[in-house]
Amino acid sequence: MSDTPCWSNGVPKTMPAQDRGDIMETYARYAWGIDLADADLALSAFARDASFDHLWQGEVRGHAAILENLKELWYHRQHWWLGRQHLFQHFLMTPTEEGARVRSMFQILQFNIEYGTNFVFGIGTRDDILIKEDGVWVFKQLLVNAWRSLEDVPWKGDLLMKGRPKMTPPRHSLDDEKDAAE
Repeated sequence: MSDTPCWSNGVPKTMPAQDRGDIMETYARYAWGIDLADADLALSAFARDASFDHLWQGEVRGHAAILENLKELWYHRQHWWLGRQHLFQHFLMTPTEEGARVRSMFQILQFNIEYGTNFVFGIGTRDDILIKEDGVWVFKQLLVNAWRSLEDVPWKGDLLMKGRPKMTPPRHSLDDEKDAAE
């Protein structure tokens, strides 16, 4: 890691526009790299000692371990990885002493190569720590929060839902005709 401080004039109150653009570029390098099995591009988005906490694989640290996780996805789970697009938006960027905390929402779109159809594979939130390494914004800590259950959704309001309402299946006109004939 570079000995140059991230913020030469102290931590700004809001993320400067150039840094915001550069951080969004880091997310783009990450998405293009992991979605198209481009190891060099994917690793260019991570600090050398980065922590990568991927939902299904757990947390690993460093380029070699991150690359092993990605290769497992690309080559051992290729049937459900090939054809993905990770989309990130609604960035909340907070400058910190070390760099930036970036929260975002994501969707994973999937092209099913066998059926030729598209679907939303998953949605969720991210809470990442980025630093500048050799003058370039990279992930220091990446945390994926995929929404798989109610507990995964970071809802801040009162939770008033009591569960799904019990529904009685509707009667169809064919049922009515059958009942009338009897």
